[in-house]
Amino acid sequence: MTEGAEHAQAGRDPIVSEVRRVREQLFAAAGYDIREFCRRLREKQSASGHPVVTREPGEPDTPGEAA
Repeated sequence: MTEGAEHAQAGRDPIVSEVRRVREQLFAAAGYDIREFCRRLREKQSASGHPVVTREPGEPDTPGEAA
């Protein structure tokens, strides 16, 4: 399938459409500023009460390598 055909197919998928719509709303709320967008995400993450896992910087995993 060509890239254009894949994009057209994704546009008909209701889940993909919903994700894109919500993404647009979140970026608009942050003034299309990636730093503000990330700050807001980190704030929501902290307020969620869920544990946050942070990996140390290092070499990327090799495909097929067990973690």
